[in-house]
Amino acid sequence: MAKKDERNLNITINNAEEKSDDIIISFSTVLKKLKKYLLIWVVAAVLFIGMAFGYSAFTTHSQKPKLKSIVNFSYDGIEKGLDPNGRKFDVTSIKNPAVIEDALTSLNMGVEELENIRNGISFKSIIPKDAYDRYTVYNNILEQGGSSSIAAGERLLETTYYPTQYTVFFDYSETTLSAEDAVEVFNTILEKYEDYFYKCYGYNESLGSAVTAISYSDYDYPEAIDVFENSLHTLKVYAKELADEDDTRFRSASTGYTFDDLYQAINTVESIDLDKLSSYITVNNVTKDKESALAYYEYRIKSLTRLRDQYEEQLQTYEESINAYQKDDIIVFGGSEDTSTQSRLASEQYDKMFSQKNEAASELARVKQQINDYKDRQQSLKSKSAGSQAKVDKIDADFKVLDEKVTNLVNLVCETSEDYYKNVTFGNAYNVLVPADSPSVNRKERIMENVKKPLILLEGLGIFIYFGTVIIESLIVDTRKRKAQFAAENADTAGDGGDGDDDNNTVEEKQSENKKTK
Repeated sequence: MAKKDERNLNITINNAEEKSDDIIISFSTVLKKLKKYLLIWVVAAVLFIGMAFGYSAFTTHSQKPKLKSIVNFSYDGIEKGLDPNGRKFDVTSIKNPAVIEDALTSLNMGVEELENIRNGISFKSIIPKDAYDRYTVYNNILEQGGSSSIAAGERLLETTYYPTQYTVFFDYSETTLSAEDAVEVFNTILEKYEDYFYKCYGYNESLGSAVTAISYSDYDYPEAIDVFENSLHTLKVYAKELADEDDTRFRSASTGYTFDDLYQAINTVESIDLDKLSSYITVNNVTKDKESALAYYEYRIKSLTRLRDQYEEQLQTYEESINAYQKDDIIVFGGSEDTSTQSRLASEQYDKMFSQKNEAASELARVKQQINDYKDRQQSLKSKSAGSQAKVDKIDADFKVLDEKVTNLVNLVCETSEDYYKNVTFGNAYNVLVPADSPSVNRKERIMENVKKPLILLEGLGIFIYFGTVIIESLIVDTRKRKAQFAAENADTAGDGGDGDDDNNTVEEKQSENKKTK
């Protein structure tokens, strides 16, 4: 009996020791500590908020934020990544030095910051949601594998998107520009690019410059006739191309002319004014140097004869190619064999060859006419003496009038072409969808955006310290209580164990006395 009681006592003691090693925190203690440090945590949280906003306001004010704008391109070919001339489109042309210089000049600013401004402009393409979703679907199928992954991979390779919208950034931190000046310069650059775009892909400004760059007074009268003839012919061809391209019969609001009107006006000046001057010079042998004029005529006849032979060969080649070209067959099926028809369709290549043939034939006829004119001039100059000074004075006056007419025609073609390209062909080719705003306008938004990170860090740190302190103190308090309780229980157990020995001794003594009595 005594051994059994001793074994049970030992088990109880061991269980008590195991309980003393457990880490137990009571909910009531944690709640008390939460209440104890609640006010301190609230005060700290408010201080952290103030610190975060102060830091954000300081950094926002001291830093130069990037300016942002959104531009859009809309013309035939941009969806394939091409410019209006069919070449690869490069959006970085927006920061072309000529564009930036034009913007700075218009703002009466120096060009010292041109390179820093150019380096601070960057671009990011905007991908529409449908294109992005399509790419994501194919990519997910490809990653999953299976039989459909091969088809998805092929579709993914075929999925090519060329952006039509771009976000343009301007980091002016490396410049000496203020925030307001940076916004003005940035928006002006984007506006000036529109003019640059039209000059590159719209009106051929170099054509107009070439026509007016040569002064007729630097040449002898027969040569001056050729200078005007070449200028008018070039201008007439350009106006004719625009007239054929324009299917709206565009009439310029600034000049009041259509391209057909301009073509007819150029043709009139060429066929009447210029021919009249040319015939007068030929008939009256008006020249500054007779021998030089004869040598010039001889050279031009030989040069044009070679050009004539070249055009004749080209024309023959085009005719042979057209005759040998196999057109596409198209069969239109009817209800029976009798109603089915077959026709031949000229392809784009066939039309191109036919157009080249017509162009060669037109140039050949023009060259032949020039050869005949030079021969007539040469013959007339050989058979007659040079014209009088009165005739020379008359030709000088007539040339001056002709020069004014040609210059006026060039200006009209220029204005009409610019109006046409800006309002018809490239009416919506380039647009600034979202211009840049002044940093002071959205400063509050930027402060709120910049405050997020430090505020989350500080508040997270405050919550961690708050709950960490509560848990540690609760653990310390409950551990002390548990140890004190455990010590008290051990003391009581020790006292109970001493009485047990006395009782056992008493029992043994009684048993011994009973034996003796027996």
